[in-house]
Amino acid sequence: MRNFYIQKPENGNRIERSIRGLILALFLVSPALLSGQTASDSLPSTLTLSQCITYALSNQAMVRQSLIDEEITKKDVRIALSGWYPQLEVDANIQHYFQAPLTTYPNLLDPSGPPITYPSTTNQTSSGLFQANQTLFSSNLYLAAINSKDLRKQASQNTELTKIDTYVGVAKAFFDVLLTDEQLNVLDEDILRLQRNYKDSYNLYKDGLTDNIDYQRAGIALSNVQAQRRSVNESVKSKYALLKQLMGVPREKQFTVSFDSSLYEKEILIDTARVLDYKGRVEYQSMQTALNLQGEQIRFYRSNFIPSLSAYYQFIPEYGSEQFSDLYAKTSSSSVVGLKLTYPLFQGFSRFQGLSKAKLQYRRLQVGTEYLKNVISSEYTNALSQYVSNLDEMKVANNNVTIARNIYKTVKYQYDKGIKAYLEVIVSETDLRTAELNYLDRLFQVLSSKLDLEKALGSIQPK
Repeated sequence: MRNFYIQKPENGNRIERSIRGLILALFLVSPALLSGQTASDSLPSTLTLSQCITYALSNQAMVRQSLIDEEITKKDVRIALSGWYPQLEVDANIQHYFQAPLTTYPNLLDPSGPPITYPSTTNQTSSGLFQANQTLFSSNLYLAAINSKDLRKQASQNTELTKIDTYVGVAKAFFDVLLTDEQLNVLDEDILRLQRNYKDSYNLYKDGLTDNIDYQRAGIALSNVQAQRRSVNESVKSKYALLKQLMGVPREKQFTVSFDSSLYEKEILIDTARVLDYKGRVEYQSMQTALNLQGEQIRFYRSNFIPSLSAYYQFIPEYGSEQFSDLYAKTSSSSVVGLKLTYPLFQGFSRFQGLSKAKLQYRRLQVGTEYLKNVISSEYTNALSQYVSNLDEMKVANNNVTIARNIYKTVKYQYDKGIKAYLEVIVSETDLRTAELNYLDRLFQVLSSKLDLEKALGSIQPK
């Protein structure tokens, strides 16, 4: 399959040179070359595919949001794990009694007489509380500690999936812009041919060798191609706009795409015998992470029957006086240290229902995993079929370009010798233009389907 290109025409036509550039663009999109790239916010006026993808992975809005979400997840994990650290608390209050509460005591001097009533506190009181708690075991904190690694991994996998989608989207948009530019080159060459034909046919008409039909037909053909070029030229603007959107480039920033035609055409090929491995897909990896998290949730509900244990220390200073100015003159304080064991005896069967729900959610994820495997298998089969089909069609289209070019040269030569009618020149020239444009379209389809196949295989790993 390596040497599938048909023999090149004489003098190395421009479209043949552009093909090598397109192949190079595909080569530059390979993960091996991109893995070592360093993202940069600067944007030169001329960009290669590698530069476009590197810029997009740093500036595209969806990628940036995913990176922020990843940081948010890390903060959430740290918040959840903060319960393992000592919890310190300070409370303070100050009170003034307009009427102090009374306490009744028996009259020890006169047991048969009325009881004696005294105020139970002073009019001015103040107290404080310094408390330290250290959780020794808690099922909630245990779950947070167990899940912290998988939660970070899941956030990282979501970011990687966003980068892969950005990678593929930017690459396809780049190819679309590049191929549209090459369509303009094809049309420019066609316009030059038609202009020469128009001039030649007009000179023949002026010399009385032909009638006015030939040069008028040449003029009509020239006008049609010029109109087609204007239309394609307008479409380039919208395709550049899409590329800038996918890259995260500001609207006012202008740039052009470029390529180097020095690499071999074989880089368009991919190993179609490679076996599909579900584990290579980020979506499958993320599903496995979700299963792990849900499995821990089941174990959490089971461990929720285990009591929680914590240690605490309290220091309580107390102040009181009949006069506010003397409130803090004397103090009476107490302190205590202890262990606290908490065991929920009955919560309305909520723990049992939570455990049952967690098991159902785990089963649902298992069903989702099987469905995802079917989806991945379908994507791979479709991508492989499209790639092989498009590659075969591209070979045919390339062969058609060579044949159409040879036919045009032959017919044009025969017309110049007076053998063929000019109508056949117009037809052969149209066939050549159509063949060249069809080839570019097939080439774009091959490049796109190769990206789809690489994505289906899980071989795209942008860094």
